[in-house]
Amino acid sequence: MSREDNLLKSLDLLRELGGRESAITTIKHIPAQEGRYLDYPDDVHPGLVDGLKRKGFDRLYTHQHASWQALREGKNIVVVTPTASGKTLCYNLPVLNDVLTDPSSRALYLFPTKALAQDQKAELDETIKLLPGEIRIFTYDGDTPQDARKAIRARGHIVLTNPDMLHAGILPHHTKWIKLFENLKYVVIDELHNYRGIFGSHLANVLRRLKRIAAFYGSHPRFILSTATIANPVEFAEKMIEEPVALIDDNGAPRGEKYFIFYTPPVVNPYLGIRRSYVNESRRVASIFLKHNLQTILFARSRLLTEVLVTYLKEDIERSVKDQGLIRGYRGGYLPLKRREIEKGLREGSILGVVSTNALELGIDIGSLDVAVLAGYPGSIASTWQRAGRAGRKTGRSAAVLVASSAPLDQFIVNHPDYFFSRSPERALINPDNLSILVSHVECAAFELPFREGEKFGTKEIEKILAYLEEERLVHHSQDKWFYTSEAYPADAVSLRSISSDNFVVVDATDKTKVIAEVDFGSALTTLHPKAIYICEGEQYFVENLDYNERRAYVKRTDVDYYTDAIDYTKIKILDAFETKPLDRCRIAHGEVHVATQVVGFKKIKFHTMENVGAGDLALPQNEMHTTAYWVTVPTDLFHGLPFSSEQKVNGLFGLAYILHNVAPLFMMCDIHDVGVSIGDNASGESVPPREIPARAARPDAEPVFLDETFEPNIFIYDNFPGGIGLSPSLFALEKTLFERCLKTIAACPCREGCPSCVGPAKESGEQVKQVAMEILKGII
Repeated sequence: MSREDNLLKSLDLLRELGGRESAITTIKHIPAQEGRYLDYPDDVHPGLVDGLKRKGFDRLYTHQHASWQALREGKNIVVVTPTASGKTLCYNLPVLNDVLTDPSSRALYLFPTKALAQDQKAELDETIKLLPGEIRIFTYDGDTPQDARKAIRARGHIVLTNPDMLHAGILPHHTKWIKLFENLKYVVIDELHNYRGIFGSHLANVLRRLKRIAAFYGSHPRFILSTATIANPVEFAEKMIEEPVALIDDNGAPRGEKYFIFYTPPVVNPYLGIRRSYVNESRRVASIFLKHNLQTILFARSRLLTEVLVTYLKEDIERSVKDQGLIRGYRGGYLPLKRREIEKGLREGSILGVVSTNALELGIDIGSLDVAVLAGYPGSIASTWQRAGRAGRKTGRSAAVLVASSAPLDQFIVNHPDYFFSRSPERALINPDNLSILVSHVECAAFELPFREGEKFGTKEIEKILAYLEEERLVHHSQDKWFYTSEAYPADAVSLRSISSDNFVVVDATDKTKVIAEVDFGSALTTLHPKAIYICEGEQYFVENLDYNERRAYVKRTDVDYYTDAIDYTKIKILDAFETKPLDRCRIAHGEVHVATQVVGFKKIKFHTMENVGAGDLALPQNEMHTTAYWVTVPTDLFHGLPFSSEQKVNGLFGLAYILHNVAPLFMMCDIHDVGVSIGDNASGESVPPREIPARAARPDAEPVFLDETFEPNIFIYDNFPGGIGLSPSLFALEKTLFERCLKTIAACPCREGCPSCVGPAKESGEQVKQVAMEILKGII
């Protein structure tokens, strides 16, 4: 049987399995699409046209042609087309053309990962062999040997690197890179949608520093950005580079026929709304395709689940000695040589199935696979399409299956396919002017070049920041300039992945003491508290001691059948409301808030069954920050008029907070951990303690605040980063849409009392929580 017949047969089996258990919510058939082509423009170097034709690129796709024209008109561009649509040639064509016509030209390529940079270098090397003249390409990252670095700085026409290396390894040493900065024609930023939130806010500041140094050496590079489909590509790109950008989004590449299936694990306990494990269902689905000899990629949400699924699939598929090595894992933490070997095995077809984290989501060349199975919704529509696009890259049939977990976001997506398949609703958000981030990059920029009096940093006035740095004795003002005076090397202290570089180290004290991991400050108190179970590379460790002042956690290896989940109590105080708006029966607002979070206890959760098997009390230091938040105020008369007891009404508020917290990321392209949620009283400003804490423990001397007849609940969704990264204004702009989506999700859920897919597990949420949450939502809409 041909691969195409095997695929149709497997799909029939999957339909049969899903039909028996009502597990398939959608089968979307996406027809094949013909390619649209244009000839090479006359002003492309003839040697380059000849080389590309010998490589098999006889003509350009229409979007590649449009990119060339826009760049020839002196514009910056952002290219928005699907996976495998030839985005690479949109930037390689102008860059190689410039180097062939003027050998002094230089270009800088930025990729989010080292693996992707290596892959693009291999692709470029193949092209360059077919071209006249010498074009020198180098990757420059943490793995580059010291003795090679000097040659790269002097001779590289195209330097491929990542934002972290640009920030700490290139910009601070710009005097060694004079050739590059004097002749810099193009800066290419690939996979732009990955640079959102904190990482993107940092990158925007790194680019401000890059442009400042380039201008010092007399060059003004043009920017070529490429991204997966998002709702605001031009706005996002312009915020990133602070210059106008032309949009290239009319995709001319051909596309093979695809089947996209949404699969939700069947409900096994209708009363509690408990579903079958999505991990086990993903295994079942992937095995159907693998047994029909179809090359399959299975995406898992974490490194731990990747290893679990590799073990399961090896049991299913590698039955004899000759089958060994058919199933492989792929994730961060594997050595580069092992990863290259797996990529090669996939391209050549010797590996039948691979289980990967998001490490293979980006454009690394692994050939054309037949099927992509996604174990759980990846968190954004853009990521889902990228993962699905790993199957069936050019022509021929392929399939993608999304196996939903019981999280509200997953359930919303599989039950509202029209939302997923229509125009992308997700906005990528960054805030380059977040004060914590801005100050650290102004310090780095002052180290690189002195600031002139009145000079802006990007579009930002920074006199006050420089004055603050002078007070801290980091810069000195003399003869209309600000000079860096500290002996410290500032870029080393700034991590692009977090706001605070104040990390905790995890020390394994089982046998000899050795450091096994590093945890950022924000997560440390919830993952490394005393008695926590810390999981690293699938190994479990029991936390014996947390030394808060020294930023160290001492752990010992253990083997238990549960993990721990911290209970924290967050108090929020409104400092300033930037905007408020009355809707029909409620008010919404966004503004600046003070957030104080304290870890007060933990729960022990059993693996697989997810039941609560124990708890403990803790008293850790309070973590305080100023950030931005969005909040909705439920009017007193609406709340007190509900036909339920006081306790049931408060349970309903927590249920509503749970669903808001889980559905909000739909619109913001952020992770659920990027936002926090809390409930407060608009009248007194007091916070309501979470249900796991007895009210007496939170306020030992008083009646719970929700018993007061003036109680007017505020539900806050706040940015989990000091200073905020711009998430709350986008929620404020949604008005009723957010509440409508939440109501739809609760209404579509088959449980009776509440479950993890809507308002939280019934056992923990309390009585009537689902009914109360729905009544509040109906009341405010």
